[in-house]
Amino acid sequence: MTPDTLLYLAAFVLVFPLFGFVINIFFGKRLGRMSSWLAVTIIGIDVLLSVFILYTKLTTFADMNVIQTKINWLNLGNTNIKVGILIDNLAAMMLIVVTLISFLVHLFSTEYMADDKRYSRYFAYLGLFTFSMLGIVIANNFLFMYIFWELVGVSSYLLIGFWYEKKSASDAGKKAFLVNRIGDFGFFAGILILFLTYNTVFFDEIFAGIAGGHLPFNSGFWLTL
Repeated sequence: MTPDTLLYLAAFVLVFPLFGFVINIFFGKRLGRMSSWLAVTIIGIDVLLSVFILYTKLTTFADMNVIQTKINWLNLGNTNIKVGILIDNLAAMMLIVVTLISFLVHLFSTEYMADDKRYSRYFAYLGLFTFSMLGIVIANNFLFMYIFWELVGVSSYLLIGFWYEKKSASDAGKKAFLVNRIGDFGFFAGILILFLTYNTVFFDEIFAGIAGGHLPFNSGFWLTL
């Protein structure tokens, strides 16, 4: 087992629910009730892999605080934007929390949604929500965190307003979506400030800059007055 292998496993845990989302969106009606058990099986495998990741991190790689990868993603003139994923003890533990809760929700929903005419579509949305949450857990940079947070907003809208025929459900979905977008504007503005200040979006590099006394807008001066 190498650190890279652990990251590959974490990436697999991330994208596996997305695979379930795609299958249920395009083939869910053909699968019928099997669409739910496909989703349950996928999340169940994710739970087991997450437990293995945490065990391996705490034993084999106990001396490594953070295991991460950084890859080139986008070139904008002279600016090279990198992204990546990480596994530390907290992220490994949260993988279990997210996948286990998602598994229980999936399992409960197999009966709760049994008579719904959009049965497979509901499980597709659950898969997208799980994928989005897992992305937040293992992101090692603010850009990925923001992208996955936006996906959480989209999937939340789809689930909250799932029974869109009911005005209450439709209104609740719209309200949740619009209110979150207001907060997301501040989130994005903060990321831009950090990037312009530190020329990076990675957590460790930004935290190192803060520890070195380099703060946006010379805010260290007026924050300590």
